[in-house]
Amino acid sequence: MKRILRTRTALATAAGLSLVGALAGCASTTSTSSASSSADTSSAASSTTATSTSDDSSTYKDGTYSADGSYVSPGGEEEIAVTITVKSDLITAVSVRTVAADAEAAQYEAQFASGISAVAVGKDLGTLNVGTVAGSSLTSHGFDVALATIRSKAQA
Repeated sequence: MKRILRTRTALATAAGLSLVGALAGCASTTSTSSASSSADTSSAASSTTATSTSDDSSTYKDGTYSADGSYVSPGGEEEIAVTITVKSDLITAVSVRTVAADAEAAQYEAQFASGISAVAVGKDLGTLNVGTVAGSSLTSHGFDVALATIRSKAQA
């Protein structure tokens, strides 16, 4: 099945189609080991997408960018610091750090920080839209605010 997936992915890339996501979804449902399949699939999707984007046509400059994002929680205004590394328009690393939060918000921010890499790494910076991550729904608003600032800073 992996050979068929790689062949299909290579054909889709050569034709300039965005079938990687659809094929990756198929691979994870047909594999007997979901942990192994997820790692193999995300690795294949990341490398295929990254190689299909040339530096000349990138929307964003490669680099590491940081910004703070604020959001409102039941305890009041909260703020998180977001750092994202971009290469060929793809997010290759992300970290989130609490800037100032009450105890409850800090707990949700820690949950968000522990799950954001799985959601964001390998995704296109220009199209990433984060919802609830690891049970934290409000922190994503602060992340999206920071992401908008990072997009502005990284524009080619």
